[in-house]
Amino acid sequence: MTSPEQTAPFGAWPSPISASMVAAGAAPLSQVALDGADCYWLVGRASEAGRTTLMRQRGGTVTEITPAPFNVRSRVHEYGGGASLVANGVAYFSHFADNRLYMAADGEAPVALTAAGANRYADFVVDSARARLVSVREDHGAGGAYPVNTLCAVGFDGSETVLVQGADFYAAPRLSPDGRSLAWLSWDHPRMPWQGTELWLADLDETGAVSNARLVAGGPEESICQPEWSPAGVLHFVSDRSGWWNLYRLAGGAVQPLCKRTAEFGGPHWSFGASMYAFRSDAEIICTFIENGVSRLARLATGSGKLEPIANTYQEIRELRVSGDTIALLGGAPAIPLELARIDLASGLRDVLAHSITELPPAGYLSVPESISYTSTGGRTAHAFYYPPCNADVHPGTGSKPPLIVIGHGGPTGMATSTLKLATQYWTSRGFAVLDVNYGGSTGFGRDYRDSLKGQWGIVDVEDCVCGARYLAMRGLADPERLVIRGSSAGGLTTLCALTFHDVFKAGASYYGVSDLAGLDADSHKFESHYNEYLIAPKPESDALYLLRSPINHTAQLKRPMIFFQGLDDKVVPPQQSSMMVDALRASGVPVAYMTLEGEGHGFRKADSIVRTLEAELYFYQRIFGLAAPGAPAPVEIENMPGTE
Repeated sequence: MTSPEQTAPFGAWPSPISASMVAAGAAPLSQVALDGADCYWLVGRASEAGRTTLMRQRGGTVTEITPAPFNVRSRVHEYGGGASLVANGVAYFSHFADNRLYMAADGEAPVALTAAGANRYADFVVDSARARLVSVREDHGAGGAYPVNTLCAVGFDGSETVLVQGADFYAAPRLSPDGRSLAWLSWDHPRMPWQGTELWLADLDETGAVSNARLVAGGPEESICQPEWSPAGVLHFVSDRSGWWNLYRLAGGAVQPLCKRTAEFGGPHWSFGASMYAFRSDAEIICTFIENGVSRLARLATGSGKLEPIANTYQEIRELRVSGDTIALLGGAPAIPLELARIDLASGLRDVLAHSITELPPAGYLSVPESISYTSTGGRTAHAFYYPPCNADVHPGTGSKPPLIVIGHGGPTGMATSTLKLATQYWTSRGFAVLDVNYGGSTGFGRDYRDSLKGQWGIVDVEDCVCGARYLAMRGLADPERLVIRGSSAGGLTTLCALTFHDVFKAGASYYGVSDLAGLDADSHKFESHYNEYLIAPKPESDALYLLRSPINHTAQLKRPMIFFQGLDDKVVPPQQSSMMVDALRASGVPVAYMTLEGEGHGFRKADSIVRTLEAELYFYQRIFGLAAPGAPAPVEIENMPGTE
């Protein structure tokens, strides 16, 4: 630990939060499940090349159900999710290496259910009476430009039967308690599921065949998510028909609202298996909802619609599951990294079963964010989390202001949260301020806010980031000459557009970012292949807008130093999106650095990749702003850097 009297410039503070510590804490938790008294969850292990494994807590014992080499991931829609299911002590899961479904009976080694081939599976449910799973299936061997998506029955004998087909996409097959009805979601191009989905209901005969399929809710302009059956067999779901994702039920053939509120009880369907509510009984739903970007936990009386808060410590809640008096959820807060908690409703006691970060630095090195709102272009209101620099051992001296890193999240239909992340504290503990922006188009603020990005991608998101940086500089919280923007995926386009078409930021970092909208359309996977029709415009109107908004077409205007990071196995934003920009900046003499990573796709999972990219990004900023220690080894080459050969 350094001396408390130490003085160092902002952006060059010595910090105990190393890149290796960030990587060691990269243990993402997901897919929580309750099976009787047992709790299951998935955890990602950066130290094992990003492998994801299924864990179980039974009593006081935690057991790994899927030891190496099993990797519990699905690639349906490329973003996956819904890769595991546990029922009556039997685990079912998708193995990433071969995309096959496996079954692991209690205490036994996993065995394959499906044959090797071109199929992928996700979001399955057990149909015990018919000895099968009902699953979303994506067939990559059918020929044609894109795979074919269906709902499929996978027998425990390995047989496969298509139950529902014809739509472009399917999700959330849910079997009624008596096994006689099946509900599911579907949608078609050009819509994304947060624009318009359909909720279908069908009868199942004794053989399990589907009949009398009928549309019961949803449509082109209504987004429905998370259909669930109550214990008595009443179909419930979340719809944004009011402008907010609220809870509804289908009773007597009519759709009834359960709790009208300007809050979000659902979220965008980027991946399968999300859960924001569950039944404690027919009379009571336990739910989480988002107000102004912050999660709340509550019990909802299904008869009266009364919503009663449940006291808890979290500001982000997801993956909520309920069994009797037990709640299991993933929760986080500004001082709490994402963790798996079990809450007893009767006593209120909370037990933490797993941590995404097992070792935290002392509080004196952790920045606590402030939720802020500010005026953006045209009088719009934008939202963000502001993190001041924080390090108990260092004083910045007098008269200086910190460099600012503005983060544009991915999606772009996504959401920034305030949960403690070491990847953010890595920067703040070194004397950087951070602004994590929920720009127009983000979820958590209602459909109107989400739709403010319609036709405006590369404009509204960029303006909100630019105005956020100016707002903090105006308040004296950031040095206007050292403003940085960084983003991944869609946030990479925000970064590139901000640096190309505005003069506020002095440097930037793009993680597998979009630079060429036309090229993205040409190379895109099925799930997002029409996304730009919403974000930009349908053909042929989009052609001219693509030319105007794609940074690759305006590289002569990009004069700011940039660093690019790219996984070479990325199927969502292919490597050429980054390499074209790097080549252009290299040719125009702008300082540029480029790091490619073997074996990484859309998002970096390996510990070595996390360490290398963070250290390279820090070095890049410190060189650009004259903060790098003399003689320090260079983790990445910066081309066209003044003063170098």
